[in-house]
Amino acid sequence: MQRINPMLPTVKSWTKALQTFFAVILSFGLVFQGFVEPSLALNDGQQLVIESWNLVNEGYLDPQKFDEIQWRRLRQRALEKPITNSQQAYAAIEAMLLPLEDPYTRLLRPKDFQAMKLSNIGSEINGVGLQLGARGEDREIVVISALEGSPAADAEIESGTTLIKVNGESPKKLGLEATAANLRGEVGSQVLIEIQRPNSNVHEEIILERRSVDLRPVRTKRLRNESHTFGYLRITQFSEGVPEQVQEALEELSEKEVEGIVLDLRNNSGGLVSSGLAVANAFINEKPIVETKNRNGINDPIPASSETLYDGPMITLVNSGTASASEILAGALQDNGRSKLIGSKTFGKGLIQSLTNLSDGSGLAITVASYLTPSGRDIQNQGIEPDQTLEMPEPLNPGGDEDRWLKDAEIFMAASLEKNYSDSTSSTSNNSEIPNQEMNN
Repeated sequence: MQRINPMLPTVKSWTKALQTFFAVILSFGLVFQGFVEPSLALNDGQQLVIESWNLVNEGYLDPQKFDEIQWRRLRQRALEKPITNSQQAYAAIEAMLLPLEDPYTRLLRPKDFQAMKLSNIGSEINGVGLQLGARGEDREIVVISALEGSPAADAEIESGTTLIKVNGESPKKLGLEATAANLRGEVGSQVLIEIQRPNSNVHEEIILERRSVDLRPVRTKRLRNESHTFGYLRITQFSEGVPEQVQEALEELSEKEVEGIVLDLRNNSGGLVSSGLAVANAFINEKPIVETKNRNGINDPIPASSETLYDGPMITLVNSGTASASEILAGALQDNGRSKLIGSKTFGKGLIQSLTNLSDGSGLAITVASYLTPSGRDIQNQGIEPDQTLEMPEPLNPGGDEDRWLKDAEIFMAASLEKNYSDSTSSTSNNSEIPNQEMNN
């Protein structure tokens, strides 16, 4: 069994350091500067518009876009309309952000903002369990992944499925956040969705009943066959407590004397970048994890620390539902030669958003940076190709008894261990012959 280093204080301090780092590099997106209107001339709704404009103006990744869309003029137009309540303010902000053509820079109304914060904590959500993203110039809303044990997973809605309608409304017109909000609701209520599955021209209507979905982001078990014992570690999202949960899982697997670990990032749509980086640090020793690019250029690579939680053999499973922070981890493992990636190409979301509380309890997500893998790959809309593509169709039950890809991962892991053993034996044999020859001479 390879070394697993129990070091919870280090993981916590590393997570805190990463959060501090990102607070620094993203702080330009959180400072309230620039244009200021006389406070006496503005009501609360108008102040909210100005607050949002300033945050985007100071933090958005591509300020050249501002000249193209006459960004200052958009602010003025927003203030020219009657704004006497919160709903009018929200509508004005959404109209102001629309010309940026960035579905990830968006307003989150108080209820939606609260739901997002709960998902980052890793609690439960009430809905159908679809993780959504935007793709293409026409900003189609597509499924990144369906949460395990959710109504969407039960309906076998796979990654890459396009949402055509939600309760009769077009997601492209609603936008990313409003579409997600329409899918959430009271337990027991229903939502009618129209979808187009990948590689199909057929539209399909499905009625889903909302229920409480347990996010439980870290799951683990032991895999045993006649020759080997492996550990299985599945991470479904990167929420606040994930680094500590990963450490606990690795310590548990260490006690079971596993020979290697299968890391499963399938259908992990991302989450908190700081959590993803902390988990990468658990496997990578003093090598670069990721580079970030903000409006001022490319920052120095973020390196892993000198201490790891696990330094033994590993194989990593990815698919088209592997996105954002999980792609940072997958890219770092692949570029540093730490783990082979097997499965299918990842989603391709390489943008980082800051999430800011607004003064009325709503929130603002702003694209403030993009990221590159350690070798300099920009994966936005490109994704990461695995080292080994596995046979399609893809299993719809990651980690289950009928998961063919997991069985393939066990085969890859066993072959890797046997190769390492063979190389070690050959090296030892060759070295032992040298002194014998010297003695004979």
